[in-house]
Amino acid sequence: MNEKQKLKGMTGFEEQETTGVSPWMLALVDELGRERKAPHWTYSFNDFSFEILEGTQSLWLVTRFPAGNKIAFRPAYCPDGELKIDEIQQTDAGIKVAVSSTVGDYHVQFELPRSDHAVLHYKTMIKPVAPLVIPFWPRDVIPLGKEDELTESEGIIHAQQAGPRSGLLFFSATKPTGGTVLYFQNLTSLNEYARQTETSLSDTVGGQWPELGFALPATTEKPLETDQEIVLSDAYILFSPEVPKDDLRMARQFLDFLAQIYLMLPRLETEYIHWPEVAERSLRDLTESGKCQSEVRGRRFLKAYVGDTDNPPESMVQMTVLLPLLEYAQWSGEEIPLTEELLAGLHRFYDDEAGVLGRWLVSEQNKLDGSEPQKKPESMDSWYLYHSLLNLSRLALHGHKMAKKLFLDSLEYAIKVAHKFEYHFPVFYDLYTLEIIKAETKEGQGGELDVAGLYAHVMLQAYELTQDELYLDEAKKAARTLKGYGFRMFYQANETLFGAGALLRLYKATGDEKYLDLSYLSLANVFNNMWLWECNYGYAEHYKTFFALFPLKEAPYTAVYEELEGFAAFHDYLGEYGRDIPEWANILLAEYIRNMLYRASFYYPPNLPKEVMSEKPKTGELDPKLWIPLEDIYDGWEQEGQVGQEVYGAGMPFAIVARHYMKISDEKFMIFVDYPILDFSSNVKGEALFHVLGDQRLSCRLRIMATGRAKLPTCVVITERGENQETLRGRNTPEGHIEYELFGDRTVIVRWEAKKRGSHVEKKSRNERKGKKK
Repeated sequence: MNEKQKLKGMTGFEEQETTGVSPWMLALVDELGRERKAPHWTYSFNDFSFEILEGTQSLWLVTRFPAGNKIAFRPAYCPDGELKIDEIQQTDAGIKVAVSSTVGDYHVQFELPRSDHAVLHYKTMIKPVAPLVIPFWPRDVIPLGKEDELTESEGIIHAQQAGPRSGLLFFSATKPTGGTVLYFQNLTSLNEYARQTETSLSDTVGGQWPELGFALPATTEKPLETDQEIVLSDAYILFSPEVPKDDLRMARQFLDFLAQIYLMLPRLETEYIHWPEVAERSLRDLTESGKCQSEVRGRRFLKAYVGDTDNPPESMVQMTVLLPLLEYAQWSGEEIPLTEELLAGLHRFYDDEAGVLGRWLVSEQNKLDGSEPQKKPESMDSWYLYHSLLNLSRLALHGHKMAKKLFLDSLEYAIKVAHKFEYHFPVFYDLYTLEIIKAETKEGQGGELDVAGLYAHVMLQAYELTQDELYLDEAKKAARTLKGYGFRMFYQANETLFGAGALLRLYKATGDEKYLDLSYLSLANVFNNMWLWECNYGYAEHYKTFFALFPLKEAPYTAVYEELEGFAAFHDYLGEYGRDIPEWANILLAEYIRNMLYRASFYYPPNLPKEVMSEKPKTGELDPKLWIPLEDIYDGWEQEGQVGQEVYGAGMPFAIVARHYMKISDEKFMIFVDYPILDFSSNVKGEALFHVLGDQRLSCRLRIMATGRAKLPTCVVITERGENQETLRGRNTPEGHIEYELFGDRTVIVRWEAKKRGSHVEKKSRNERKGKKK
């Protein structure tokens, strides 16, 4: 085993070196070699230095690390080698550079935001001199070698954009000795380029060492318009002199860097969605529409997709809707008959031969057509096994006796599977023989790597139910196998997040910080699979994408079911952590939740124009009148709902309402906050108290709204942070609500004039006393 193989085995990293270069890389040698021109501008911060250089083809910004390594950034490029700096102007935040070229006039803004980190932001605009097609564009980040060998360098690419995910590149330069860089291309700024050229911004940030970064998507048919200034790049770059020694340190770096860049991005505002109304409509359609249900031997089950007549009921589908429905029933104080029906049918999924809760309704397994690996009675997907058991355990902990029995009866099998595969779980295996059907997602990439974390969560639930140390030991053993996966850990978003929560619980139970580090590694994997830009071209003009979560590592779309469970898992994680949470978590988790409360409404067909939705989904049918969400949202050039209308994602509004709408006992109003909160309480004296999470520099929405036809009382909203107290001023909304802007990380007090209580009783008591005197 060579040194690079050893490095990868210990850290999850694979070092890359220059093996070949393009002509555009060779041109760099002429422009930045010994004969380069003197810099036009220089700047230093925290032992990092920056200088702007004019080449014949490119405008360069070269960053020098404290250890001496250099990275070149190419904010502007002219293919024919006729580029010239005309003017440099000082601004409050940095400089503006005017560049002339044969293809058009460039304006490049360089900013060095005030931060504890070394950060650079540049934004490039061009006004083409003629209708401009771009058949090729070179990438804009080049780690440099030594002075005589500029093309020779080595480094590690930790993460890069896949599909329409965030336009980020996270890498370390190791030879010459350098440091680590998070490069973030704000693709929201490039929507106009994509609209004019009818190109996609997917897979535009990445590259092969050493030619990295962003490259404009090629266009040969649709040109850029003449004499209209358009953005070609909007890059935020954060530098560190530290190269992480392993994937645990790398995860902390990534999360901290991403949060810092997020604070610098232009903030996308959201609109209020009245989720209680969505919940009522969804419950009606789930209960009444035959397209959402199957009846088997007199028992009602939910289908996976609207109008699906080809597949028997699945265990996961029932519980994924059932759990949010139970939360909603508790919130509303009303009985929901559908919950009792779903609970009563769970035992029919228990496979006596295997000794575990299975995927398919046992009596209907013979109807599977075998067209896909999972559509065979004997085929089990590793994540599916433990996901269903996790939900059973949640029902058991809520006091449902049948669920507890099914869960405990399944534990022996669950542990047997984990031992068989030594906590490294395949994609598919035989339910009865445990023979592997499909070992890896792709050759050399391993199986479902995050399932070890999910298994640990199941074991912790078993430990909570039984107090048997065996299950705690199993959780520890599984958790330890996750180190070294780096960004390869992520298989399915909700499972990775369930694992993150389990690892946090293990840390709190043991005090062993390696479990906390592994929890952060799980979260880093999740935030590397986010859509942190607003796609606003094509069909996406009618829906929102910012801060969406992708379900699988290479999935080309976001999916409502994984977002629903990811949303719930984020809430659980924050609740488990409490107030003493790292800054990056307070920023990223709270902002995901705030954005999702708006963006998730665009999964629902009644909120979309017909042309946005697919006419021929893969499974079932699309009914645009049903308040059942579409499974899938894509890059703007593709229609929504190509997979189907997802009944098992229909728990979304119930989960949102139960977590974000606080009902006030004995009052006819409720409080909504679109950030997560902790420690909500209210009293009969007319006061509610809670702590809102999130970062103090970012704000969220607080609304007070009447329930039914009641009139809102006069309310006073006060926030406290440390010794500072502020009374907020609200505004009336078209819906009749009162809305306040509320900044994060504060205690919130809501006061109102409480109803007078007991007046009837007191009057009766006085009359009784008078009667006795008579």
